[in-house]
Amino acid sequence: MSTRKAHIALEGKGLSLGYVHQKQRKEILSDLNFQLISGELTCLLGPNGVGKSTLIKAILGQITPWKGTLSLENQPISSFDLKTLAKKIAVVLTDPVFPGNMTVGQLVALGRTPYTGWSGKLSLEDHEIVEKALSDTKITYLKEERLSEISDGQRQKAMIARALAQDGDILILDEPTAHLDLVNRFEIMTLLREIAKNQDHAVLVVTHDLDIALETADRFWLLNCGTPLIADRPESLILNGSINQLLPGEKYAFNLSRGKVEAQLLENQLKIKGPKEQVFWVEKALLKAGISRLEHEVSVLSEPFTIQTEKGNFSSLDSFIQSLDS
Repeated sequence: MSTRKAHIALEGKGLSLGYVHQKQRKEILSDLNFQLISGELTCLLGPNGVGKSTLIKAILGQITPWKGTLSLENQPISSFDLKTLAKKIAVVLTDPVFPGNMTVGQLVALGRTPYTGWSGKLSLEDHEIVEKALSDTKITYLKEERLSEISDGQRQKAMIARALAQDGDILILDEPTAHLDLVNRFEIMTLLREIAKNQDHAVLVVTHDLDIALETADRFWLLNCGTPLIADRPESLILNGSINQLLPGEKYAFNLSRGKVEAQLLENQLKIKGPKEQVFWVEKALLKAGISRLEHEVSVLSEPFTIQTEKGNFSSLDSFIQSLDS
């Protein structure tokens, strides 16, 4: 089966970034190497204060690299003026401020601003692009709704539609799932993945939501203090252990078999028999309760959930744990 040839939309080589404050140079990031690929959803992850915002500002042409090259379509970012960059890179910020009485349709139409000139009047082509952006994000039905009267998840989709209406090849989103519930976080990230795949956009998402990023992203960029940026497929980073660079100290680690970050609990002397999944959660509850040793072996049954002990059978973890304290 043939695969689509990767197209590099954005590339950084040997990049060093920083600021000058009171004539003092402060380097924030150094020796960055990365590629943003069209048709892929890339997630940028790292702790607060590590320089993610600095990297985004460089990509948007707001700061100039001290060293190395940052290229868009094989040309230095610095060779594009801001108006041209606005036609090529669309941005969705964490907490944009718009009048609550603005409608969804009006918000999405703002995406055409780089094309409309001083008048702001939309052409027939502009209207068609706005309608397509509404359709692609599945919010056409919200077109006449006011921003103050829709949910956070719907408002975020409207922001993504505005970015799509900008018609750039690259979409950059800063914490697009912040403040959203679990279902909406999955919906937004799945939508962004579909946009990348179906429209051949390069989508870069700054996020702390590791679990959902693992489910949806094609590629990770990992940033941490004192180490170079690591760019690779999430699965490769898990298999080679690099994913643990996101985690402080030895208190937490990525559980390879369960696919999630977990606290490193103390070694236990729990004697529990039963299906692996049920035993795992019973052990977790006991260790959280400060119980790391059982005098006698217990068995866990799954249907219905039952814990069998010498003291009797228990149908809930609460009653079992309370029996150990008595």
